[in-house]
Amino acid sequence: MDRRSFLRASTVGAGAAAASTLAAPAYAQGKRTLTMVTSWPRGFAVLDDAATYLEQMVSEMSDGNLTIDKKAPGELVGALEVFDAVSSGQADMYHSADYYFVGQHPGYAFFTAVPFGGTAQEVTNWYYHGGGEELHDELGMIFNMKGLNAGNSGSQSGGWFRNEIKSADDFNGLKFRMPGLGGQVLGKLGASVQNIPGGELYQALSSGALDGLEWVGPMADERAGFQEVAKIYYTAGFHEPGSALSANVNLDVWNDLTPQQQAIMRYASMATTHYQLAETLANNGAALARLQSQGVKTLQFSDDVWDAFGAASKEVMDENMNDELFAKIRTSFEESLANSASWINKSDNFYVEQRVRVLGQ
Repeated sequence: MDRRSFLRASTVGAGAAAASTLAAPAYAQGKRTLTMVTSWPRGFAVLDDAATYLEQMVSEMSDGNLTIDKKAPGELVGALEVFDAVSSGQADMYHSADYYFVGQHPGYAFFTAVPFGGTAQEVTNWYYHGGGEELHDELGMIFNMKGLNAGNSGSQSGGWFRNEIKSADDFNGLKFRMPGLGGQVLGKLGASVQNIPGGELYQALSSGALDGLEWVGPMADERAGFQEVAKIYYTAGFHEPGSALSANVNLDVWNDLTPQQQAIMRYASMATTHYQLAETLANNGAALARLQSQGVKTLQFSDDVWDAFGAASKEVMDENMNDELFAKIRTSFEESLANSASWINKSDNFYVEQRVRVLGQ
């Protein structure tokens, strides 16, 4: 019974009672709540912001008929256990960074970031107009999941260090936190690489369990308090030029949603990507200024160090090419990057250079 028919029926005595008795259970039956496990502590800047925005958008777009019950690490599973929880059906969906799960398949790196990969805009171009979303689904089918892109934190910083990096040799023996294929690159340079959840990073850095780490960027890093225990901050990194987040759904759960509910999930995820990237880029500049006012020294890696990153990155990427699906995803991704760059370099990038030259900003 539609709303108009229900209102007409409610104007007649016994018919109104019958209509309300029948309609209420049907309305209640149409509601659905999805349990979403996340890799982010509650209130974590940028990352939990994105998960919370997704939660709100799904509820608003569905008029409360489809809702998300967001779980922080430890409330149902650990921060890095969300993939297995959703794959097995213990939870309905997760919000995380897919490169945490390169151990399940190295192809997942492309759905967060790969060394010397795409900017946020280039990643989004590939995902929605270059076949990325379809490849995310193809990969997800192996693990019983539907892929959704739900956030992007933009270019991530090179990281926090206790001492300056004068050459690539300074990474040798360094205890450093970096997930994904970027971490494997630093491993090639001799670093002792660790993948520690975000909620544990401050303690690890302050205790000396880590010599350095990368997290997100000025806004999120300031909120995490890393400036209190390290004062060397490299502002550009090779490993995550545009870091996407994912809201992957158990495939059985996804297939059980109505087409309208699936559309709501997909478009709420797209809105989350747009909102989060804007939030991050709008706040990073002011956050960086505050960090500098607290004695943080901002630096860039030398060209020699960048060359070492590049050589090691090629090794890591090539080592995974014996996996047919990884090779397929990489080829698609790099073709999209080449197509994007051919115009961006001649338009946006050149324009920004000229704006800085002419106006100084």
